[in-house]
Amino acid sequence: MLLSPLRPATEVRPDSANNFTAAFGAILRFGDPILLIAGTLLAHLLRFGTLAHARDEIGVVVVAVLTALIVFNTSPLYRSWRGRGLTAEAFQVGLQWSVVFTGVLVYTTALQLSDDLSRLWLASWFALSLTAAIGLRIVVRGGAAWVRSRGMDQRTAVIVGANPDAQRIVDALQSSPWAGIRVAGWFATHADRSTINGVPLLGRLDALEGYVASRQVDQVWIALPMKEQSKISFALNQLQHSTADIKFVPDLFGMHLLNHSVEQIAGLPVINLQQTPLQGPARILKAIEDRVLAAAILLAISPLMIAIAVAVKLSSPGPVFYRQERMSWNNKTFWMLKFRSMPVDAETSTGAVWAKAGENRATRVGSFLRKTSLDELPQFINVLKGDMSIVGPRPERPVFVDKFKHEIPAYMKKHMVKAGITGWAQVNGWRGSTDLNKRIECDLYYIENWSLAFDLKIIFMTLFKGFVHKNAY
Repeated sequence: MLLSPLRPATEVRPDSANNFTAAFGAILRFGDPILLIAGTLLAHLLRFGTLAHARDEIGVVVVAVLTALIVFNTSPLYRSWRGRGLTAEAFQVGLQWSVVFTGVLVYTTALQLSDDLSRLWLASWFALSLTAAIGLRIVVRGGAAWVRSRGMDQRTAVIVGANPDAQRIVDALQSSPWAGIRVAGWFATHADRSTINGVPLLGRLDALEGYVASRQVDQVWIALPMKEQSKISFALNQLQHSTADIKFVPDLFGMHLLNHSVEQIAGLPVINLQQTPLQGPARILKAIEDRVLAAAILLAISPLMIAIAVAVKLSSPGPVFYRQERMSWNNKTFWMLKFRSMPVDAETSTGAVWAKAGENRATRVGSFLRKTSLDELPQFINVLKGDMSIVGPRPERPVFVDKFKHEIPAYMKKHMVKAGITGWAQVNGWRGSTDLNKRIECDLYYIENWSLAFDLKIIFMTLFKGFVHKNAY
């Protein structure tokens, strides 16, 4: 079979896709507590025929809403359900609602309120609010399907391989516009002797890395037989520096071995080999956490920052802030702010230098700022701007990224989330000139286990062990 040359992409990933996804997530995240409150009012009206004395249950409702905010946001409820069936999402809603109302029952029993509350009212509240929550998801899914069927809120995908399963992927996704996944084309291995109808051939497998990077592809679907381990490994090696979602569609003969770990997308069984935790609602939650905490912290430390700015200005000629290019989420660069700790010409003759113990490039004030990590405080401004998060892997300069990605296994995977001011590696002592392999292990552990509670734990640990450290210089 003759291969066509690499074809240019007809589309790139639109920023509006993330906006639509975030909007749908926000509707669910804010809608659930509202429906929880509305459910109690409707249940009271149905039980007693009036809303009089509804305020008697206000304490129970407040406890339920607070419990829901914790339970819902630490569960898979607000993960991205793109392409997945309503049944699985409805089951997750029912599970989390049951957890919340079990907590309510425990609370009312512990305070001996159960005799004063109508059991019929509690049961009606549970049923009505749960039904409304599932109904809300049906409406949101309908809205998402309408938007995606008109070419908006799309994710771009490419396929590796041309076996019959690859054709099934294309047919399923093209017949399911509500999933919002557009197949841009496919890449051939040397073993491929067939073709895929409906999408163009983009080139050989060795062109995959360049295409995914230059076209900002969202998903790579690997449709190779499990016996072709060498080609699967080669495809994964091509994507070692990519932050795209990687999905593996097992061949039919191996399906019985993998049922426990597959999920359904547009009716297809797939395995997620790589995926950022910050999708849809989780991305909104992380952004709210960052903006709210960064604003509060900046307000609280503003007198300290003014004092440091004056000290930096008096210590040596030059600006107060030092701007340095760093790499963050999806390999995008930004200008990170720090209080200037060195003379303005410190790297004029040497170029970028990796900070290490015993160096004397810093000014007297700058040395103190580095040892106490106070030079990092302006990065809360980066957080407000959206360049960074409060918690995440520490960002590195592009010149060092290009070096480390060839030396440290899975180094580029740290860029699947936004860079942070502090992180799991830092609170565990892996900062400064320490073992980069250990730091990456910590960063990957953070990405695999991200949650709002984990972020708050790291922030709390930073207050006690993240500022002054022997490896801060």
